Amino acid sequence: MAKATQPTIALIYDFDGTLASGNMQEFGFIQATGLTATEFWTKNSEVSKEQDASEILCYMKLMIDEAKHAKVQLTRKSFQSFGAKVELFKGVQEWFDLINQYGKEKGVKIEHYINSSGLAEMVEGTSIARKFKKIYASSFLYDVHGVAEWPAVAVDFTAKTQFLFMINKGIENIKDNKQVNNYKPEDERPIPFDHMIYFGDGETDIPCMKLVKQQGGNSIAVYQPRNSKKKATAEKLINEQRVNCVCAADYSKDSEMYKVVTAIIDKIKSDDELNKIKLSHSTKAIK
Repeated sequence: MAKATQPTIALIYDFDGTLASGNMQEFGFIQATGLTATEFWTKNSEVSKEQDASEILCYMKLMIDEAKHAKVQLTRKSFQSFGAKVELFKGVQEWFDLINQYGKEKGVKIEHYINSSGLAEMVEGTSIARKFKKIYASSFLYDVHGVAEWPAVAVDFTAKTQFLFMINKGIENIKDNKQVNNYKPEDERPIPFDHMIYFGDGETDIPCMKLVKQQGGNSIAVYQPRNSKKKATAEKLINEQRVNCVCAADYSKDSEMYKVVTAIIDKIKSDDELNKIKLSHSTKAIK
């Protein structure tokens, strides 16, 4: 299969703490249950520790339990209404069109993806949901009345790395475990790892950030502006050589984030052009 003339670059984002200023459950849902954020997450940590269980599965069960107790119906629509309240970092609203336009001017195609341990249903309720080609995130199964009753997908750090390979091979269906494990020649994969830019802030992102960096792509550790603790965590990642860059979560055009990402796009484009020249010369030599 011949490679597309125009290279495709995938920008892959964690959500909580990367595009949004906190955990998405804290923007409406937790308040609706009558708990504080501290109470909710403390309960979750205690159950996870006592049961030696996944914190992702535990928070999803806790959401169902607390919603029932507070008589809050967890439907896809209610999740989306909570998602609409999520506060995004500076510049996020305009970021996608801004980068898409830059890519167009440079002759590259830009695709945006979410890779999150948060909830797909809540991301779907945000104003930026339509900017993503695919939202890979945790989600629920629903009963005949459309009420959430069980986790359908629970995304931990292991699942996040699997989604990178799905993006690499052009697979969108999460249930398609067979295809993601099938062999596919590197030159037939729509998005090589060195055409990926990964944005993350937390522990569940570390394997993805490291993998993308090792495979020739770029990883950016994102931290909340004016938060010294978050900044120290991000700087630790670059000191440990797990990421390529560290940027404050400011996505406006005059930000360091914009300068870093556009510079990476420039390099990917120039590398792609050089590789095409090399290929044309090697073809001539063979003839």
